[in-house]
Amino acid sequence: MFNDQFLKSCRKEAIDHVPVWYMRQAGRSQPEYRELKKKYSLEGITEDPELCAYVTKLPVDQYDNDAAILYKDIMTPLPAMGVDVKIQKGIGPVISNPITGMRDVDALTALNPEKDVPYVLDTIKLLRKQLNVPLISFSGAPFTLASYMIEGGPSKNYYKTKGLMYSEPETWFKLMDTLGDMVITYVKAQVQAGSQAIQIFDSWVGTLNQADYQFYVKPVMERIFNELQGEGVPLILFGIGARHLTLDWNSFHLDVVGLDWRYPIHEARKDGVTKAVQGNLDPTVLTAPWRVIETRAKEIIDQGLEQPGFVFNLGHGVFPEVDPAKLRQLTAFVHDYSKEVLSKRNG
Repeated sequence: MFNDQFLKSCRKEAIDHVPVWYMRQAGRSQPEYRELKKKYSLEGITEDPELCAYVTKLPVDQYDNDAAILYKDIMTPLPAMGVDVKIQKGIGPVISNPITGMRDVDALTALNPEKDVPYVLDTIKLLRKQLNVPLISFSGAPFTLASYMIEGGPSKNYYKTKGLMYSEPETWFKLMDTLGDMVITYVKAQVQAGSQAIQIFDSWVGTLNQADYQFYVKPVMERIFNELQGEGVPLILFGIGARHLTLDWNSFHLDVVGLDWRYPIHEARKDGVTKAVQGNLDPTVLTAPWRVIETRAKEIIDQGLEQPGFVFNLGHGVFPEVDPAKLRQLTAFVHDYSKEVLSKRNG
């Protein structure tokens, strides 16, 4: 039996229980993954479809989650565009040829997914044969990708990114257009291969104020969602510290607004978010005793079920210190408690 509760929630349809998946559910918190990482790099796993499918499917098997998310990195398509990026342990993506001006943007090449990242598409095709839950795949958003490409790696203040944005708007918009084209091409190829939902990660866009977002970033995001709305799969947008941008997101042709742990669901609804919502347990709560986790999860479920369209998730990704047993217990609680609430409501 195919479990379609996640897809139904994304489309604000009637459900039997609240669906659950976790950002970064596949990876660092899992002992099996840590064993693999002793032998393989991130690239080594993602470029081996059978291995990548195993890592992607593992949390679904272990936690009974309602969706799988393809194991890969938002940096995966960038090397084919001419970006020299390496994932360094304890740091993250490090780029040795950062963008400094128009010449660097002009040097970027277009992505050809079938030629440049065939292993991503092969993994999707393999997983569609193996999974009985929907497969989510994803892309980084232009601003977040650009921030790495300009800063040369992770940043706390994004001053180089904003500096280029303010001082060279022509370069900035060319970069946004180039990355926007890549996102559209990349996502369409993943859907064609069999992905059943797409999440766009704009992880760091919350660093912008609303006016700058609306001028420098919103146009490319509108274009992306306008182009992707006809693909026939739910589209999700997520970022950190982006509460002030959620009404702009709500205006896009997307299906689900992802909320981080700082933004209560009932407040998002009160503020005017009408799309389905996804979230948003603080990941650090998973280190607390079970009674605390249960209380917080219950509050989120109650708020999420006030309106149709709710997917339970964390407000950011699972981190290495989380005990997998707690994720399994949390998934079972969300299923059981929400089923009870919905059953009472439906008589």
